[in-house]
Amino acid sequence: MRMERASLMAQTEAPDEVLLRRFGAGEAVAARELSERLVPRLLGYASRLLGDPAEAEDVVQEAMLRLWRIAPEWESGRAQVSTWVYRVTTNLCTDRLRRGGRQKPTAPEDMVGFADPAPGAEGVLDATEKAAALQAALQELPERQRQAVVLRHIEGLSNPEIAVIMDTGVEAVESLTARGKRALTAALMPHREEYGYQDD
Repeated sequence: MRMERASLMAQTEAPDEVLLRRFGAGEAVAARELSERLVPRLLGYASRLLGDPAEAEDVVQEAMLRLWRIAPEWESGRAQVSTWVYRVTTNLCTDRLRRGGRQKPTAPEDMVGFADPAPGAEGVLDATEKAAALQAALQELPERQRQAVVLRHIEGLSNPEIAVIMDTGVEAVESLTARGKRALTAALMPHREEYGYQDD
């Protein structure tokens, strides 16, 4: 029992790449652990890009399937697993947006990762209204700016990581992020006091 618990703890602390290689070698538990780490973040990211949680679920499912397919051939040093799967998710979102046009902002109650479940009814209403204003402003950004802003300011990735995901240079990421942030600031200015938006 103690050995089993130690093994589970070791798996929990294992880097993404190790878990992916373990899955490639046939360990289903490794896939579950890696999914628990990646899927919630990818869903939030794809939802913000697409404005549609159902579309986001489809995209993330496809991105994870692609990750599982390449697991047996994954090469160390190729890229970080999370960076690779974010890039695939970004490309899948871009394809969907180009095929179907810009999505309408999703209803606040359907949004992934915005509302805090802890506050009371008034707090939930404020959080969903704030989330809806942010999502609407994000949807108005040009596609590449939206990707850069979400990856940097919501997902918390570094500019070099974003450059790899977006297949561009770090300076281009900085420019896209700065322009997107200025546009968001302008769009959210009417809600600044109401929802407590800050400059960052």
